[in-house]
Amino acid sequence: MSETTTALAGTETAAAGLQQMSMQQALNRALDEILAENPKTVIFGEDCGRLGGVFRITDGLQDKHGQDRVFDTPLAESGILGMSVGLAMAGFHPIPEVQFDGFAYPAINQIVCQIARMNYRSRGTLPMPITLRVPSFGGIRAPEHHGESLEALFAHVPGLKVVSPSTPHDAYHLLKYAATRPDPVIFMEPKSRYWQKGPVDLTSAVPCEPTHDAETSNGGDLTGARVAREGRHLTLVAWGAMVARCLQVAELAAEDGIDVEVLDLRWLKPIDAEALATSVGKTRRAVVVHEAPLTSGLGAEVAQLITQSCFATLKAPVERVTGFDVPYPSGDLEDEYIPNIDRILFGIQRVLEYRRG
Repeated sequence: MSETTTALAGTETAAAGLQQMSMQQALNRALDEILAENPKTVIFGEDCGRLGGVFRITDGLQDKHGQDRVFDTPLAESGILGMSVGLAMAGFHPIPEVQFDGFAYPAINQIVCQIARMNYRSRGTLPMPITLRVPSFGGIRAPEHHGESLEALFAHVPGLKVVSPSTPHDAYHLLKYAATRPDPVIFMEPKSRYWQKGPVDLTSAVPCEPTHDAETSNGGDLTGARVAREGRHLTLVAWGAMVARCLQVAELAAEDGIDVEVLDLRWLKPIDAEALATSVGKTRRAVVVHEAPLTSGLGAEVAQLITQSCFATLKAPVERVTGFDVPYPSGDLEDEYIPNIDRILFGIQRVLEYRRG
């Protein structure tokens, strides 16, 4: 077994069940336990079997659970997702992987016309308990089509649920939760966070209360958003890799006396409208941050939900700090495209300095 799998247990801490592990290790452990707990679970995709995946998320699982439950597929995303539909119809719980987010495009027909609709089309007789793992977003300086931000596309489709963890703890618990759902779940993994370590409580999905510490803030219901950092003056709303960046911004803003709350949305379909209303109802200002282009991005939906519930108390229009309305660039231009600390701070400044005419 490889070093990655051997290190899966992580570093034990004083608290029972609490371990330090990377998001890659947390996802690997979750998949290992899912396979052990549900004999109907099968995991497959390009290089998922013997190699253990490009990012080694499935490392060691084929050796442990067998080639009939963890296996490689041809380089054909439409075939991978089409096979997932047939397996789900036959009573299995497929966990397919699309190797990179940009490779999901060839399978859009299967995702939208079959996976998302089969339960509705069959009047509930053919549920689709499929958890589609999609390494997502940028930040690893990869070639074109290896970094995308497709959450708005998936969230727009009725019948799909969409989730994106930002910490190893959430990655572990949200993946295990998604694998028990009767509905198809698009599980968007922030690939730039795969190697970042953090505490994972293996015994509880809610190990501690939200604090100002990004490394220990893992609170919240698995079905909704979580407050990653409490604050009073403004709410930053983000998901996936942008949560860590917003936490960095919040620490810098605090040096100037600005107390920023960071809300990790986690579920992008359905969106936790109540958590948005609670957080922005308190701070009365909001900035939404995401990597996808601005126009018709998911931030527009979030901004509308905030405006709908907090219109009477908002002190400024909801600001969005996003990628640009251009194709997601290759790695050498990522730093110019992905919202950086300065752009987010300027967004905060615009909201704080807004004055009604």
